[in-house]
Amino acid sequence: MSRRKRVFHKPEKRDPRYDSALVGNFISKVMRDGKRALAERIVYAAIDRASEGAETIDPLEVVTRAIENAKPRVEVKSRRVGGATYQVPLEVPAARSEALAMRWLINYARNRKGTPMHVALANELKDAANNQGNAVRKRDDVHKMAQANRAFAHFRF
Repeated sequence: MSRRKRVFHKPEKRDPRYDSALVGNFISKVMRDGKRALAERIVYAAIDRASEGAETIDPLEVVTRAIENAKPRVEVKSRRVGGATYQVPLEVPAARSEALAMRWLINYARNRKGTPMHVALANELKDAANNQGNAVRKRDDVHKMAQANRAFAHFRF
């Protein structure tokens, strides 16, 4: 019998400007100490700045393409089998891959010192939309790690 409790999913939060669940979730991840208005300003300024040079009409497309390019397909998880710990490659569920992509984009933007957050986030979004940048490199590293450990794939259960 499972020891875990039932998971109650919260209703998705949509953002006021684009009415998008993806951007609403992104704002929630950028937010610190409950300062939603500041997080909204940062994200909207970053989206505007990232979509300035793009030829697409929809500014939301840059964000969706950036997150899509940064999403990992597989990752490794530690499994303990018979006293040894193996890095077992597993497919990533859709919600987790989206959360990881957002987390990587935001963390690498925060680590860009000397630039305002909205500029750093815009640069990260632009880079990820063009299949470059730190978040995409992190995704590639995760994929390489899973590829290297595919011999242990039979430990999945």
